[in-house]
This record gives sequence, structure tokens and C-alpha cells, in this order.
Amino acid sequence: MKKKISILLVFVTLCTFFLASCSTQNNKNGNVKEIKIGVSVYDEYDTFIKGLVNNLIELAKKKENQWGIHISIEIKNAGNSQIAQNDQMDDFIEKGYDIACINLVDRTDASTIVEKAKNAKMPVIFFNRELVKEDLNRWNQLYYVGADAPASGKLQGQILLNALKKKNIDIDKNHDGLLQYILLEGEPGHNDSLVRSISVISEITNGGYQVKCLQDEIANWNRDQAANKMEQYINQYGKNIEVVIANNDDMALGAIDALEAARIYPGSKDYPVVLGIDGTDVGLEAVKNGKMLGTVLNDSKGQADAMLELSKSIVTGKPLASEYKLEDNKYIRLPYKIVTKANLDKIQMELMNK
Repeated sequence: MKKKISILLVFVTLCTFFLASCSTQNNKNGNVKEIKIGVSVYDEYDTFIKGLVNNLIELAKKKENQWGIHISIEIKNAGNSQIAQNDQMDDFIEKGYDIACINLVDRTDASTIVEKAKNAKMPVIFFNRELVKEDLNRWNQLYYVGADAPASGKLQGQILLNALKKKNIDIDKNHDGLLQYILLEGEPGHNDSLVRSISVISEITNGGYQVKCLQDEIANWNRDQAANKMEQYINQYGKNIEVVIANNDDMALGAIDALEAARIYPGSKDYPVVLGIDGTDVGLEAVKNGKMLGTVLNDSKGQADAMLELSKSIVTGKPLASEYKLEDNKYIRLPYKIVTKANLDKIQMELMNK
């Protein structure tokens, strides 16, 4: 009897090994029936992230038909807690997902997720919030999808420079040769926030204009926080505010909310130039109605598409789609685009046709 049980155990072990080998071989040959993706976002209430996730879900439906592969996606909200996000990674591993897509809460604290992924041999695509390069290089199955942060600040500065050259709006209202500005930053230590803030001011000054910072404050990417900050600055500086530079559209819109609450409207002599970054739907609407001079499109739809294409390439072993380039076998960076009233219709048409 014991001999029969031993033979049966060996048989079951061999079958399990054979099935696992077949599964691996199928993956290598691209014969995949389903791709299971676990997605964790730092904050589901962030307008840009919310748009990106919606695009991810919509594009997945289309690609299921194109690829003949079922795409299963679970979205989790870390609620600005890195500890919660680490636990979510455990859940993805326990459920046997093929890929984890992580929008880091703390870009400087990716080590726990990296180690969990490495031990479980689960590839991770980090997105939008770029982790430290040394962490990304700790394993060959870690990737990043996003954009080039310095370019966004540079393009934001170019929007202002282009307007100054045209002289069709009175930006230097007191004609003192200085551009008095308010800078609303994302969050402490965030790569995009730091780099956008530096590069936008550098672009303006390199363009030959002198600037004076009235206030440089953190508003954590948040519309309400930006509105509260801006209300204080309006009371303090009033019509001396000539430019409002925000690291994202939500904070730019918060500044606009405060201006309108103070009865300062677009077209009035005291209304400052307002600049955003992201090209969210609400941001583009503000450009259309003249509340924002311009924004810089951070292509959420393109990033969502790149994440799906990269996931397919990793799971099937097939080459990445030709429209994307994997830099250093790690990075997919999508280009930013300037958006003003002049090219808004064209940009919106491009987004619709993606």
C-alpha cells in the first residue's frame, strides 16, 4: 500500500512539473489566454491618475478583441499610505497575477515592493511617479512608464514665453520689467514636482525675462489646498500677482477657484496668467474658456496603452509594439505637448483618435 502511495505521489509531482513546464513554454511562445494585472494607485482621487486608470480599463476592453486575450485588471487605492501599498503587493502575489502596475506612494521607498516582486518573480511596471534609478536597477523585471519630467516644466515656460513675444496680453501689469509669480508645487520630495518647478523658472529666465517669486508653496497636487493657498496670496499681494505657475492642472484650477471667489475673472486687468500641467479634461476645458493660458499634455491615454503593451510583451515573450521604445530595457517615456487655445481642437482630436 505504501509503495502505491509513493508511486502516486511521484506521478502527481511529475504531472505538476509537466503542467508548469507547459505553461512556461506557452508563455514563451505567446500562447496566452489571459493576462492578470494588479494595479495600485497612490490616490484614486488624483484627477490625472483617475483619468489614467479609466483609460487603462477602456483600452483593455479594446485590446482583448485585438489580441484574443482576456485581460483581467484589479484596481486598488493605497490612500497615500506606502504601508497599505506594500500590503496590496502581497495580495497581488497571493492571487498569482502576471504583472503588478504600481503608482508609488513614496518614490524613495520602493525597496519593499521591489523585494516582494523579486522573491515572487512577479514583474512590476511602475508608472507616473518615477522611483529612484538604483531601485529600478535591482532586478531585470522592473520597468517604468511615464514621461520626461524636465520637459514638462520647460514646455510650461515656453507657453509663457510665446505669449510674451506676441504681446497680445498684458502680463507685466505694473511694467516694472519683472514677472511676479506664485509657484504651486506638488509634494515634498516628488521627482516631478521638484524638476518641474526648477525647469519652468529656468526656461523663463533663459528666455531673457526677469522674475520675482512672491510665494513658492506646496499644495500636494490638490485643488482645494491650492485654492486655500491662493486665497491667502490674493489677500496679501492682490493685483501684483502676474503669473500663477502650478505643477499640475488641479492646483491651477484651485488657484482659479480662489480668483473667482475674489471676483477676479478672465479678461479683467487684475486676472493673472495661469499655467498648468497634465492636460486633464477639466484642465483642457479651462484652456478653452480662457481661464488658463495653457497646459502641458501628460498623455494619460498613451501611458495606459504603453502599460498594456508592455504587459503583453512581458507575459507572452513577444516584442514590444513598434510605437514604443524600451530605453535601457527599463523605461518607456511618452512626450509632453504644449496645449493652448490655438491648438486645443487639434490636441483633443488626436486624443479622441487614439
